[in-house]
Amino acid sequence: MIDKKKNYGFLALLDRGPRGNTTEQVERTLRSAIVALDFAPGEFIDKGLVCERLGVSRFPVSEALTRLAAEGLVEVLPQRGTRAARIRRSEIQESMLIRRALEAMVAEAAARRLPSSALAALQENLQAQEEAVARGDRAGFYTLDLVFHAILVDSLEMPRVAAVIEASRANIDRVRRLLSSPRRHAVTFAEHRVLVRVIEAHDPEAARRAMEAHLDAVMDELERFSSAHPEVFMPQ
Repeated sequence: MIDKKKNYGFLALLDRGPRGNTTEQVERTLRSAIVALDFAPGEFIDKGLVCERLGVSRFPVSEALTRLAAEGLVEVLPQRGTRAARIRRSEIQESMLIRRALEAMVAEAAARRLPSSALAALQENLQAQEEAVARGDRAGFYTLDLVFHAILVDSLEMPRVAAVIEASRANIDRVRRLLSSPRRHAVTFAEHRVLVRVIEAHDPEAARRAMEAHLDAVMDELERFSSAHPEVFMPQ
């Protein structure tokens, strides 16, 4: 019986742009598929089928996979093929440590000086989060979660901080999708609501603690998940 997922129906023909950017398009497409868990951690990637689905030759696919290997998103196994990389807990822990430190600082700064327009945007985002939780919209909630954190950083005009957070996000996003569930979304929404409340109260210390607790909860859940699903993770 053919596994429907093996048909790579999540990949579509590329809209061919200017000459020379095919590899970049393939790289973006494959990165998105890996982060979205369309390619599960440890799943081998059929290059021929990727070429067929995207409508490209083997060269840009091979080049894109080489670049993604440098990012740690794929593993190239000699004589065996290329697969979506299993997740390294040590890398996630390091990335989360960076994010925790930076976003705690952002939360403190937000409690001191977040513009009223940004507070309004956060409230609007929270309303949309609540609606997404109610209808069980996992993809919608995931996007709203990203926007929530982006509002804080962008409204404070911290482009370097935003760049560092973004650079460490690919593997973290895979973990967040693995942990995605109606319960996790409800908990995340509640944590976001507490964070906005203390920011509105202009309490920097409480804002820092709320952000740290929010991100620590993700790591606690990751530890539980990794114990139950060791095949998804690289041996330590």
